[in-house]
Amino acid sequence: MKTGQSPDKNLLTVILVLITFGWIMSFSASLGSQEVYWYFFKQTFFIVLGLGAGLWVLKKPISFFKDISPFFYGVTLILLILVFVPIIGHSAGGATRWINFVLFKFQPSEMMKLAMILFMAGFLIRQKEDIRKPWSGLLKTLVIVAIPSILLLFETDLGATIIIASTALIMLFAAGVYLTQLAIIGSGLISLTGIGLYIDGLYGGIRWQRLTEFWQTELWFNNSTKVDQTKQALIGIARGDWTGTGLGAGLQKYIKLSEAHTDMIFSIIGEELGIIGMLFVLSSFAYILGKGFNIAKESLKNGRKYSSYVAFGICTWFSMQISVNIAMNLGLIPIKGFTLPLISYGGSSMVFTIIALALLLRIDMENRAGYDKQKHFV
Repeated sequence: MKTGQSPDKNLLTVILVLITFGWIMSFSASLGSQEVYWYFFKQTFFIVLGLGAGLWVLKKPISFFKDISPFFYGVTLILLILVFVPIIGHSAGGATRWINFVLFKFQPSEMMKLAMILFMAGFLIRQKEDIRKPWSGLLKTLVIVAIPSILLLFETDLGATIIIASTALIMLFAAGVYLTQLAIIGSGLISLTGIGLYIDGLYGGIRWQRLTEFWQTELWFNNSTKVDQTKQALIGIARGDWTGTGLGAGLQKYIKLSEAHTDMIFSIIGEELGIIGMLFVLSSFAYILGKGFNIAKESLKNGRKYSSYVAFGICTWFSMQISVNIAMNLGLIPIKGFTLPLISYGGSSMVFTIIALALLLRIDMENRAGYDKQKHFV
């Protein structure tokens, strides 16, 4: 790499500004909690930890992460299993998703989001070189995706399951591997799901009712707890109007809106900073994702497929998570456990989001430095 090569200043600045903005907003959104200062100090610690890890990532070539990706994937699977071990694992709200480190709780599913991308990128390189047995290759892919997905479903972490499985399969599709096989299996799964839901509805099952509850009744007359949370989020956004009520001056976080500092933080931004604040967040994410997909495109153009797949996977992950979180805050879809990257409170999420963005910056650095393709073909 050329001496003095540095990260893209514009992209780095937007990331750091968004981290700082999220740090301030997570503190404001947690004012309704009795543990507000404990949340603040923990979030500060995780941001510093994430930035330290990100700085380390920036100093490592992407080939290093390609080499360790199988080990990283395997260790993460072990951690997903450890959450079920008594004393080590921690449960809350009917879910078992955390490992108890006393001072903080670690969520391995956040680690798996990145581990899957790094491992799948290497797997795609290998499968591209051997396409003589497409069905057996696709079966290997489904096994790679299914093992963590099953563990996550047992943890009752449907949100992480959807993100991880969808990201892996979209990477597979984008790489142009097993397109025919994917189309056949995808069509079959969609058809079976539709038939199953129809039969369930005919016999008075609750699955179809749960699926359609959000849209079956007028929002303001639906007494469901989840729908009530959506109502309160929309009330907060309506109160904010264009300029907001002022930082820290929101009311919904005190009584009405649960999970204000995690899943529903975008509605707090709308209430306190108004439409202008929400547009700032949206434009910042749009800039990061636009740059990220361009980085993936440039890597592919330079023949660095592994780097391209990693960058594409990271941007796909962020695109889905950001879109779903904002859509549920705006009442467009039912509420599910999706945090807003860099903004929501959450240690594991913050650390691995920063690491993923550091990888994106590193890939861009290598693109601009004209990395030696023979020695570091990634």
